[in-house]
Amino acid sequence: MDEPSPIAATLAQVGTRLRRIRAQRGVTLSALAEATGISKSTLSRLESGQRRPSLELLLPIAHAHQVPLDELVGATEVGDPRVRLKPRVHHGRTVIALSARPGGLQAWKSVIPAEQNRPEPVTHEGYEWLYVLSGRLRLVLADHDLVLEPGEMAEFDTRLPHWFGSTGRSPVEVLSLFGPQGERVHVRARPQSPPAEQRRTAD
Repeated sequence: MDEPSPIAATLAQVGTRLRRIRAQRGVTLSALAEATGISKSTLSRLESGQRRPSLELLLPIAHAHQVPLDELVGATEVGDPRVRLKPRVHHGRTVIALSARPGGLQAWKSVIPAEQNRPEPVTHEGYEWLYVLSGRLRLVLADHDLVLEPGEMAEFDTRLPHWFGSTGRSPVEVLSLFGPQGERVHVRARPQSPPAEQRRTAD
C-alpha cells in the first residue's frame, strides 16, 4: 500500500488541529460559525476530516483564533528565522511565555476559556500585574470581586487570596507580569500635565 504524500498527510491532520485549537480557547462551534461566517456544519465536517480544508475556509478561522495560518496546517518552520512562541496548556488555560530569562519579572499571555469561572483563590509569594486584551476578566482579590473590561488593568500582592478567570460568557485574553520575589512594574515615563493656561482653556 502506497504511503500518503507529505501534503496529504499534513491535510489529514488539519481537522484534529482545528478542534484542539478551538477547545483550548473554549470556543463553541456556534460561536466560531458566527465569527467566521462559515456554517456550523461545515466547521464540524472540517474538524472531523470529512471536508477538505481550503484557504477560503482556513483564513477566517485563523483570523478568528488570532493564530498564524501555518499553525492551523502544521507547516514546517525550517528556514524561517522568526521566533515562534509556543503555547502550552496549563490547568485548562492556554499560556504563552513572553519572556525567556529565568528569575525576575516574567511576562505571559493567557487565554482563559469561558468554562473557567469558578473562583478557587490561592496565595503565594510575589506581585502580579494584569492587563485585559479581550473578553471580560473576573478578579477575586481578598474581599473584592471585580470585573475588568478590555484595556483595564489590576496589580496586587499575591500573598492576598486571589483568583482570576472568565465571567462565564466568553473566553478572556490577558497579559500578565509576575514578580516571584514581589518585584513591581516601574513606570519611568508619564505624560506631563498640560500648562495651567491650557487646562483653563480646556475647561
